[in-house]
Amino acid sequence: MTSQTNSKDKNLMRLRRIEGQIRGLQRMVENDQYCIDILTQVTAATRALQSFSLELLDNHIATCVVDAARAGGPEADEKVREAQDAIARLVRS
Repeated sequence: MTSQTNSKDKNLMRLRRIEGQIRGLQRMVENDQYCIDILTQVTAATRALQSFSLELLDNHIATCVVDAARAGGPEADEKVREAQDAIARLVRS
């Protein structure tokens, strides 16, 4: 199994776990659970998504951006700009 395949499998597993958290939130709302308990679970799901985003961004910088920087040219500038924009979006969220 390649590193890229392993990373993809790990990402999919994390997303499935987050999906399960969201389904749990839906059940909590359907079952009229206490609002504070629902908010606690929303916070957990939000943190899981943020953690996933940061790991994905880290992987993107370590692979796509570094590879483009090594190659140079306008693609390198574009990849750096994309990474900067992604970081800005994460910081604002």
